[in-house]
Amino acid sequence: MSSSTPGRAQLAPERRKQLRQQRRRERLQQLWRILVLSGVAGGLSWALLRQGWVLRSPSQIEVVGSRQVSREQVIREGQLQLPLQLLQLKPQALAEKLSAGLPVEQVQVSRLMLPPRLRITLIDREAVARAERRGNRGLERGYVDRLGNWMTSRQQQGGVGSAAPQVQVLGWQERLRPQLALVLAEQGRLGSALQQVRFEPNGSLWLRTAALGDVHLGPPDQRLPRRLEVLRHLSAHLPGQIRSLKVQSIDLSDPEQPELGLPGKPRLSIAEANRQAKPATAGGSTAPSAAATPAASGGRD
Repeated sequence: MSSSTPGRAQLAPERRKQLRQQRRRERLQQLWRILVLSGVAGGLSWALLRQGWVLRSPSQIEVVGSRQVSREQVIREGQLQLPLQLLQLKPQALAEKLSAGLPVEQVQVSRLMLPPRLRITLIDREAVARAERRGNRGLERGYVDRLGNWMTSRQQQGGVGSAAPQVQVLGWQERLRPQLALVLAEQGRLGSALQQVRFEPNGSLWLRTAALGDVHLGPPDQRLPRRLEVLRHLSAHLPGQIRSLKVQSIDLSDPEQPELGLPGKPRLSIAEANRQAKPATAGGSTAPSAAATPAASGGRD
């Protein structure tokens, strides 16, 4: 028993040393395998991205969501040259370029890998009125969309089969887009065809309709919806004898007290003008209440 114990004690350190060396070799082998596999995977990925993730045909460019913008227009406005490596394409920059050159409200650009293709989702932007504005280069002509946003003539021409708008907007200003959008949204309910929207430099708003002519709506403040309501009422109920007075304009800056502008006369309220008209009727009576402004709660047209 005593002679075997020292021998085992001498073998223990040697065994531990061998085990450490074996584990070190195994770790080196695992590291080497990882490096080899990473290199192969990296090479394959590089080859796939360089050679496989490439647009070679216009058919790989998908344009969805638009009824008026074609794939050819997108390629032209985006200045896309095939073959095109998708990694080199910057979606945000392409979206901004398309928004500036095409009649669209929104652009979303997506790069897809399998199969490689480019998807461009558009929301159409249609011109609803011709427009003019004053800029650093003088008078500029263009268009506006339903939200009152300015559109260049180039953007309008980008639409396929777009009819020329009949409404004209004069004095367009960026700060007055919400008021313009409200008028454009309400034009179908004004009771008469809207022909012109005009903003003075101070923001004061004028409309011209087929039935009433020039109408002054006043400042673009919170009372604009009420003024449009009164305008709609007058289009339907303004007495015929007042229409025969050659009314030059209607002032709705105070929607509760509309006034008429007559040739060579000071402004008159509708009731006063109705009395002065003196229609030749059998009873000689008039119906001044017919043109009274509707109640502020909604009124009756």
